[in-house]
This record gives sequence, structure tokens and C-alpha cells, in this order.
Amino acid sequence: MTIVSFIGLGVMGYPMAGHLAAAGYDVQVWNRTSSKSQQWAKDYNGKACASIAEAVQGSTIVLTCVGNDDDLLAVYEGNAGILANAAQGTLLIDHTTASAVAAERLAELAAQRQLGFMDAPVSGGQQGAEKGQLTIMCGGSSSDFTTAEPVLSTYAKALNLMGPAGAGQKTKMVNQIAIAGLVQGLSEALHFAEQAGLDASKVVEVISKGAAQSWQMENRSATMIAGEFEHGFAVNWMRKDLAICLEEARKNGARLPVAALVDQFYGDVQQMGGERWDTSSLIKRLRPKK
Repeated sequence: MTIVSFIGLGVMGYPMAGHLAAAGYDVQVWNRTSSKSQQWAKDYNGKACASIAEAVQGSTIVLTCVGNDDDLLAVYEGNAGILANAAQGTLLIDHTTASAVAAERLAELAAQRQLGFMDAPVSGGQQGAEKGQLTIMCGGSSSDFTTAEPVLSTYAKALNLMGPAGAGQKTKMVNQIAIAGLVQGLSEALHFAEQAGLDASKVVEVISKGAAQSWQMENRSATMIAGEFEHGFAVNWMRKDLAICLEEARKNGARLPVAALVDQFYGDVQQMGGERWDTSSLIKRLRPKK
């Protein structure tokens, strides 16, 4: 069996690594909280490792999924990190939503050690990870993408090479910018329907058959109407992602007035105690306080 390593077993990484094990790969895992890697090994009959060095030993592909740029560099760099311990020829694939700068830096460091590297952020949230239905946006060489494709396909419904290192992260930024505007628009529409005395569920039933239809409407409108916000990607993480988008926009000259405004709205949600609510909770700040 091909040995693959998975570093980072959060709400995304845990099921993603599980799909690899279910597909027949020999999976070695490491997580900062060791109890989680031990539990994963019990759930999926894999190997829980005490260190990153142990986790990457004998592996041909190393996958990572951590929190942010700082977390990412911490697991890759230094004597105890992936770069120092992976064997030459190993392909490193990062699923973290991070900056393009971090991806480009790691790609350069990997090349110096004769390692492959791809940035491969994902979209689809926790539910997509659990169902193996993620969209993966890759940055790297075509040869590395060909090597990675059968592995990533175990938990992807869509998988594309977008360009060189950093292109995957930039594509994920486009994704988050689009989502921010869509969720705010849907929040305002549903809020208007409620204030107008309409049955919001019936409104959605009608308008979802026309030009207003979107993934957010199909998958989040009912829970938004019900005031339930425990169904996916957290506000804290969205603000992290939008900060990355806005920083990249300052560099490339893109103007993102709506994304910048929605980022502030998510700040309001955080102030309401909604740090862990899902991104559809934007509607909460529009509703009259009871």
C-alpha cells in the first residue's frame, strides 16, 4: 500500500484523512493535540505518530490542513518540520487556506530540498469533507498535479490545476470574495421578506427556481430562516480568509468594496458572540433584537 501522511486533524482534516484510509492508503497522522490523532487511528485503523518526523517517514505524499500562515510555517519549517524530515522526491500538498506568499515560500523551500509542493485549498466546508465532496483548487506543476490527482480524488468532487504555486490560494480568495457577497445578499433578501410579512420559506421556494438561485440559497436559506447557525464554516475562519483576500487585493490593485464591508459585518457578528456560528449568520445582525 502507498504510505501517505496527514498533518492536522481538525474538522476538515479528520474526515479527509479518513477517506484516504477508506480508499486503501496506509495513512500516518500527526496532530498538535495527540489525543485526536490517537482517536483517528482507532476510528480508521491508521497510525498515530508522536512527531512530524515519524509521520512523514516512508511516505511518498504528505498532506497538511492547519489553521493559518503561522500554523502552516510551524509544521513545515525547522528541524522538527516536514521540510527537514521528508525524503527527497516526496510530494507535499497543503490544504490550508493561507496566503499566496506562504505557498510561494514553501514551494521555493521544497524545491531546494528536491521535494514537490502544491497549494491545494478546499471549498465545501465540514459537510463537504465528511461526504468526500470537496472542491480543490491547486497551484503547482502539472507533473505534481498528475501524481496528486488519484489521492485527492478520494475526497474531491472537483479538482483543478489553476497555475503555479500560489494560484490555488488566489483561486480560493476568489471563492471567498464571491461567497461573502452572496451570503450578505441572501441575508438582506430574507430579512426583507420577513419584514414585509411574507412567508420566507415560500418566497425561497419561488425565487430559487429563477435567477436568484444559488448554492447558499439551496443549502442555507432554511436554516437562516430558522435561526440555526451550526452548519458549517465558522465566522472566525471567514474573517481570517477575508483578511487574506483584502491583503492580496492591496498588492494587486483589485478593489473589493463589498468584501471589505461584509468583513466588517462579520466583525459585528463576532461582537454578538457568533465567532463559531457559520457564515450564514450575517442575517442575525439584521433582525430586530428581541
